[in-house]
Amino acid sequence: MAAIVEICARHEVPLIEDAAESLGAAHKGRHTGTMGRFGVLSFNGNKLITTGGGGMLLGYSAEDIARVRALATQAREPAPHYEHTRIGHNYRLSNIAAAIGRGQLTVLEDRVARRRAIFDHYVKRLGSLPGIAFMPEPAWGRGNCWLTCLTVDPALAGFDRETLRLALERENIESRPLWKPMHLQPVFAHCPAYVNAVSESLFTRGLCLPSGTVMSEEDLERVVTCALALSAGRARAR
Repeated sequence: MAAIVEICARHEVPLIEDAAESLGAAHKGRHTGTMGRFGVLSFNGNKLITTGGGGMLLGYSAEDIARVRALATQAREPAPHYEHTRIGHNYRLSNIAAAIGRGQLTVLEDRVARRRAIFDHYVKRLGSLPGIAFMPEPAWGRGNCWLTCLTVDPALAGFDRETLRLALERENIESRPLWKPMHLQPVFAHCPAYVNAVSESLFTRGLCLPSGTVMSEEDLERVVTCALALSAGRARAR
């Protein structure tokens, strides 16, 4: 981020920071979403806190925020009738959704603490299995652990990501592959892509584990037990 901020400043490029999933995370003591001219947070239903949809735009300039508010409220000019000199949109949260979001912000740190505890539980119980790896946390930052993901190295684990996903599914436990890279999506098949194979590798090897704040210790152990059983079975087969 430091390099990106410096490059953008040098070339006078406005930096819009997509921090959609990182509410409650910090980079060198600074909250994510606050390092650019704008920051964007998501309050979608699967995020750390939710209003059911929508999100929040962060900014430092009163002029910028005033312009954003105008565009988000149909760009109506200050006249007694509906007057428009710009194209606007209706991008506001409803009052009810905004009230829900404000209420949930008061428990943000509790949510972060629980998600981090879930991540720590998975790492403690599964992190030493052959071929299983979790995202390490750098010393200079704090993640919100919104979603715990692991990668599977088939050569070491004896099984691949899809085998683990299907094993969990048989126990009625939902998990999902990491996000499919945009350049592999059929809708963008005709577009040029500049890639280095990292995202493809993560998609092939990565799995998102159940990470909801309301998960109990018993819920976590169901996931862990299934993964341990698969690993032990493949180890015996060898």
